[in-house]
Amino acid sequence: MIVRPLATLAMLAASVPSFAQAPAARTAAGAAAVRGEPIVLATRLAEWQLARLDAAHVSRVTTETKNPRAWEQAVFWVGMTALADAGGPPAIRQAVLDMGRTNEWLPARRPYHADDLVITQSYLWAARHGAGAGALAPTQKAFDFILANPPRVGLPFYQPPEGYDATECLKRWCWCDALFMAPPAMLALSAQTGDARYREYAMREYWATVDFLYDPAERLFYRDSRFFDRRDDRARKQFWARGNGWVFASMPRIIPMLAKGSADRKRMEALFVEMAGRLAELQKPDGYWAPSLLAAEGSPPESSGTGFFTYGMAWGVKAGLLDARRYRPVADRGWAALTRSIQPDGRLGWVQQVSDRPEKVEATDTQYYGVGAFLLAATAMDALGKN
Repeated sequence: MIVRPLATLAMLAASVPSFAQAPAARTAAGAAAVRGEPIVLATRLAEWQLARLDAAHVSRVTTETKNPRAWEQAVFWVGMTALADAGGPPAIRQAVLDMGRTNEWLPARRPYHADDLVITQSYLWAARHGAGAGALAPTQKAFDFILANPPRVGLPFYQPPEGYDATECLKRWCWCDALFMAPPAMLALSAQTGDARYREYAMREYWATVDFLYDPAERLFYRDSRFFDRRDDRARKQFWARGNGWVFASMPRIIPMLAKGSADRKRMEALFVEMAGRLAELQKPDGYWAPSLLAAEGSPPESSGTGFFTYGMAWGVKAGLLDARRYRPVADRGWAALTRSIQPDGRLGWVQQVSDRPEKVEATDTQYYGVGAFLLAATAMDALGKN
């Protein structure tokens, strides 16, 4: 059953202070000042999104866009938890708690599908921030089902004539986006319950996906196995920015939950550093990353992939994994690009719509998950600025 957000959630937006004028009205100096205040700008964008939970602003509505438990909205709520932790106003925390109660702390409908489990990241956060054990119980039940009934399927992606939901490999993490969606929740559940089985399952499946989809020559991820042999008109491999963004952003959410010195942590830190080096090479001079990472020429701005990459770069510098002299400018350029993506009406623009590959992007295109990526980037940039 789909439970729509309470009208009171939208009303919460009115309680979030408006800290700045519309971006179109700022002078160049004023815009530069806002770039130095990421939590202020993130709060304004969160306010804008909270007032628009009806999806009327989304230019490509899918069957999941209006579902408050599905991944499109869930990634926004993941960003909201980060904003609350970073010092956002009390209305941010309250909005997360109210959303979870409205959703009855339930994941979406497909028991194995990672996209339907990402919302549990916000529930687990809520359980530690006032919602109590009741917020955790449905998530634990969902992951207990997976542990008790582990899928016995391969990772090659084949969509049968019956449709997408009949794709067998979706019971596992056979597309790179999934690494952001489910593993951080399983590790958080392991930390909160003390049950190592969730972490062990998550890491075993995470590395299976990495081994299958990572191209060590390019240090980038294919979206899924259908893209192994695809090439553009210049015979270049197709590596989707947001797909790689999902993976890159998954690691800052997982690494702190792995034991220092453990084999999993050492391997993930090495993967993160290796991938960061390639992404730094591919950043465009304007601070964005191209929707197709190896095809920068003539590419439009794209803020969702850029948001995830900026988040990872800023976090990596702060964590001491990335050299500040090389990677701090990468994060700064990405953040400046993200601030330029804010449109005169307050929306985050240049967000590629739901897809599995690079596509066209318009200035007015926005989406919940793009805002979520922006909030993650803002909180990481704020932490980096406090160094």
